[in-house]
Amino acid sequence: MSGKKIVIVDYDMGNKHSIKNAIEFLGYKTVVSRKTDDILNGDALILPGVGSFKDAMANINRFGLKDIIKEVVINKQKPIFGICLGMQILAKTGYEGGECEGLGVVNGIVKPLDVLHVGFNSIEILKKDPLFYRIMDDTHFYFDHSYFMDIYDIYITSRTLYNGRLITASIEYKNIFATQFHPEKSQKWGLVLLRNFLNFVEKKSG
Repeated sequence: MSGKKIVIVDYDMGNKHSIKNAIEFLGYKTVVSRKTDDILNGDALILPGVGSFKDAMANINRFGLKDIIKEVVINKQKPIFGICLGMQILAKTGYEGGECEGLGVVNGIVKPLDVLHVGFNSIEILKKDPLFYRIMDDTHFYFDHSYFMDIYDIYITSRTLYNGRLITASIEYKNIFATQFHPEKSQKWGLVLLRNFLNFVEKKSG
């Protein structure tokens, strides 16, 4: 088992334990926590999430997590991986349930889709390394969302076509990684992607 500690940030939104199981299956120690010491001292953070942008940010603000997460990600430059809602709240602003300020670590806006997007969908990979190493175009991943991140192309590492519209499927900026899809629900290739993120954590922290 790796000596690296992966902190799954607990802000009272769903999905924490399936991610914990996947990361531990890959041989890493995890802790599900909202404690300041855990978050500051982890080797990497994972922001899970199933639910609404506004509720998520209300919880993050209620638990005093916003500045702590930004300290780790921006000042300490530790890796972070946002999944689904966890990706969306990395943005500056979201409009689910009304306009709401996000964490603001990437310059994106979260907007509504015309139609709910649920199920496996293929992706187009725009940037291979590190997240999509050994993963091919047209690999299918599991999506479940009704909002998407509108963001500059330089951040986007993969896209998916749904209902005639290209949607941001994943982003990367320095130490920040995120997927709109759920790798922990995407079978073999989801585990490969999580392994690629963990390999980045190993290299980053030495």
